[in-house]
Amino acid sequence: MLNISVLNDPAFCSQSLNKYASLMACGNGYMGIRATHEEEYTHQTRGMYLAGLYHRAGRHETNELVNLPDIIGISLQLNGEYFSLLSGEILSWERQLNFANGELTRSVNWRSPDGACFRIDSRRFVSLDQLPLTAMQFSITPLDNAAKISLATGIDATQTNSGRQHLDEISVRVFDQHSLQGVYETQDGAIEIVISARCQLSQESECSFSAKNRRLTCHHALTVPQGQTVTLEKIVWVAHRRDKALSSETFARNALGELNACADRGYSALLHRSARAWQTRWNTCRVEVMAEAYQDQIALDYAVWHLTAMTPAHDERISIAAKGLTGEGYKGHVFWDTEIFLLPFHLFTHPQTARRLLRYRWLNLAGAREKARRNGWPGALFPWESAASGREETPEFAAINIRTGLRQKVASALAEHHIVADIAWAVVAYWQATHDDAFMRNEGLTLLTETATFWMGRATEVSGRLEIHDVIGPDEYTEHVNNNAYTNYLAHYNVANALKFMQQFGLQDNGFTEKATDFLARIWLPEADENGVIPQDDTFLSKPVIDLSQYKKDAGKQTILLDYSRAEVNEMQILKQADVVMLNYLLPERFDRQQCRANMNFYEPRTIHDSSLSKAIHGIVAARCGDTQKAYRFWRDGADIDLGSDPHSSDEGIHAAATGAIWSGAIQGFAGLQVLNGELHLSPALPLQWHRLTFPLQWQQTQLRVTIDSESVTIDSPAPVSLTLWGQWVTVNGQQTWRRNDFSLSVNGTATTGDKP
Repeated sequence: MLNISVLNDPAFCSQSLNKYASLMACGNGYMGIRATHEEEYTHQTRGMYLAGLYHRAGRHETNELVNLPDIIGISLQLNGEYFSLLSGEILSWERQLNFANGELTRSVNWRSPDGACFRIDSRRFVSLDQLPLTAMQFSITPLDNAAKISLATGIDATQTNSGRQHLDEISVRVFDQHSLQGVYETQDGAIEIVISARCQLSQESECSFSAKNRRLTCHHALTVPQGQTVTLEKIVWVAHRRDKALSSETFARNALGELNACADRGYSALLHRSARAWQTRWNTCRVEVMAEAYQDQIALDYAVWHLTAMTPAHDERISIAAKGLTGEGYKGHVFWDTEIFLLPFHLFTHPQTARRLLRYRWLNLAGAREKARRNGWPGALFPWESAASGREETPEFAAINIRTGLRQKVASALAEHHIVADIAWAVVAYWQATHDDAFMRNEGLTLLTETATFWMGRATEVSGRLEIHDVIGPDEYTEHVNNNAYTNYLAHYNVANALKFMQQFGLQDNGFTEKATDFLARIWLPEADENGVIPQDDTFLSKPVIDLSQYKKDAGKQTILLDYSRAEVNEMQILKQADVVMLNYLLPERFDRQQCRANMNFYEPRTIHDSSLSKAIHGIVAARCGDTQKAYRFWRDGADIDLGSDPHSSDEGIHAAATGAIWSGAIQGFAGLQVLNGELHLSPALPLQWHRLTFPLQWQQTQLRVTIDSESVTIDSPAPVSLTLWGQWVTVNGQQTWRRNDFSLSVNGTATTGDKP
């Protein structure tokens, strides 16, 4: 049994309620439930979300991930007074998310304002074994005297997305003395949601039900003797559908049957089944580190937990929201984050999940083609923000400026076109890691050729060469520029691979081949200066430089926009996040260590890191350049984006891409994993704070296990696998240990080393 860490909420604090509601959210890729307390607090944002369940609330709104009716809330009265930790005295406190089995627990000893003492215990989990299932227990123990206890819980459909209501209440029903069911529908009638709940108390009580103001509630009242514990067990089944093949009555009845089958097993048995599923998951993807700071292991477990909980591995029609399933931030939309920051984890642990994430893009090609045509270009222009379809979901305007009363137009959807090449990059990365020819012949090649066709049509001819004008690169503080290096190089990579795989699979399209060959010969790739620095775009290097030190101290808060307008920032050498450095990371075969170091040294001082995506990429590139201590500082800062001391760091949900970056920083940074020209390379170098790093790695249908320490690398492979280790070609079959200094080989199997054949 792996010794998986836990995440602790150190103390009850009204300022950090929403931070920990996000960090400790439970989920399974189908459903996510924020870790709000059962009792109500004014500034606490409850949330339950189903992956892919979007709706537009009004004509001036955009599609957003719907915040569903609440099932967690419990109103508790103790001797006639409502329980709240804002009053009385907390005598002891423990709250933690157990990553090993997915259970969130809280235990509080509390003295009420009138002096009575109680222990309040709660447990809950979202099942990894049965996706629509969640279960909870809530226990009360009077410690010094008998107490009159009243509990009320059920299904609360007054939930909204920051005031926007998405659901119509279709019906609410009560069955027997324990079961409730609410049927809801999105206001456009497209999606039906059925929430079924069984509420059962461990002791006899007065029990009644009410349905009022969109709340369906079960009420219990009883007197509990001193020292005895009364427990409410609540099992919930959350089903939804677009397909209306079954009648509404049959669909609801089937959901109730599923609920009853689960409730009959009880909380403990259901948790045991879910825990076994989590154990299987941890065995195939956990990263273990022996480090001086135990927080480093917590960060790695936190990352893998949320990378699992946020990913809809069950449904290729859905992708990963920028906040996962932990909050309403970015309206639950899908960005380039998925392909660039989240897909690598799945690619090297569960490649079938990576395949499904790419099929989401393939299934939504129609919307990408339509956006390209609408803007006068061929091929496929993927939306900057996506939801359930291929249509662009980026809001046309940002918030209203309270000084001018005017809305500022959002430029991302208009010019941040690098997402097209990002998706193509991910398609190639998937094939390199899997050699899945079936995917590449069909979905992969279609994605590559459609995106390549876009770039060939998007380019502008200038004095005999092809340029790409009016774009925004990853650095969103620099807008509407020509020849952004990141965009041009990735477009070249996109077209080159489309042509390569067409030829590899023997597909003939002379018109495409001719255009692609011309594009590759004439597209302008910004060239490094005498110092090795690649210009970010045509004008960046001619802009003035300012001292950014005060703004870098507040990275992530965009404080520079308090002193300068966006237009002013656009005319200075100021980066929001990694751009050329990101290019160096994504295309390692094109840039050697010296070039990467030159670009890092030039651009990092000009980068504020106001994006949560920035520091981790700098850390990986720093590790590849041999500066592991700088890399570790970047990695640690990246982990602290959510896990740090800021009480509001993740109020609207975790930074999903940052969790992927925690994993990537360890594996692609310190373990030195790179794929160069389709071949696996490892060049490990641990920071001084880490003594050993162990992780599983899936590579072309073979499950490897890699252990790294300061002196050696041990690889365990059940089948022959060839790779480059510290620049030397090796083939491993069984378990081998290589020592860094002399490459002496401890063999428990067979291995060969030497030059690549």
